[in-house]
Amino acid sequence: MKTSILHITNGDSTTNYLKKLQFSGDFITWREMLCEGKTTTDVGSETFWKNRFDFLKTAYKVNKQTFIEYTLKEYRNLCKKKEQNEIVLWFGHDLFCQINVIAVVSWLKRFRQGYQITLVGAGNATKNQKIQPFSLLNQEQINSYFKNRITLSQDDIEYADYIWQLYCSDSPLRLETVYKFNPMTPFQHLTAAIEAHLKRFPSIENGLNFVENNILKTANSNHFETKNELITSLLNEDDIYGFGDMQYENHVRNLQKLFSSLNPVKLSKKGKEVLEKQLNFYGQIRNEETYLGGSKKYNFLYQTGSSKLLQITS
Repeated sequence: MKTSILHITNGDSTTNYLKKLQFSGDFITWREMLCEGKTTTDVGSETFWKNRFDFLKTAYKVNKQTFIEYTLKEYRNLCKKKEQNEIVLWFGHDLFCQINVIAVVSWLKRFRQGYQITLVGAGNATKNQKIQPFSLLNQEQINSYFKNRITLSQDDIEYADYIWQLYCSDSPLRLETVYKFNPMTPFQHLTAAIEAHLKRFPSIENGLNFVENNILKTANSNHFETKNELITSLLNEDDIYGFGDMQYENHVRNLQKLFSSLNPVKLSKKGKEVLEKQLNFYGQIRNEETYLGGSKKYNFLYQTGSSKLLQITS
């Protein structure tokens, strides 16, 4: 009997490309960005989707109809797909994709026990070249990736689910070490993604995290005529977070007080002082409602020198 396949992909561009290349099987596009906003361990539950909608509505002005049409309907389609013999996961190397894939694996662990689950590798970076997204690979490359996909063992599934549980916990402290303990995992990009995640907590030096400091640094060391030019530059140099223009637009908006102008792009005096670590911006940017996974972003500080987190006790 011919094996039937369900492909779960990291986005519409991958889905459309695989269909264009006439890959056989059914397709589900995982339309979420679980690397931002509050998450809970129970992927797919009413509580889980309520938290996600509340975040997307607040941060990105996503209305309920769009959320239902774009995300929930596709998730409900996933719930109906039970006939396939193999589930193939197509997720990239960056934080955006890695957090999504461990959430999907957690869901599969609960609702698709006993199914064959395979993972398509996202490739490795060379000295002069970044890892390419699936949609930019040629047919020979993508066929090779697919052919060399790895079947996840129960231990692999348990490991991904465990990292997801920790990501959704109210403290990221255990993530600092535990993700390094499984060098044989097929989730070969998860270590770098978790390291990048931990750098999203505010630094002890100036209260901004790695992404926010990089925005100021990029703005200060270039001459951008418009905010769009700044965002394009940030997108081009981002090789680990996997953010889109919406995410960077949101970050720039949150840092608006540190710019004297965005057309052209210029840091204010305060912005330069924060960038040079002469001024700590933590008190002015702190927001009790900002979450990274299950943890409140501003309850922890990142020490750049030691790559360690400190918990702030009230």
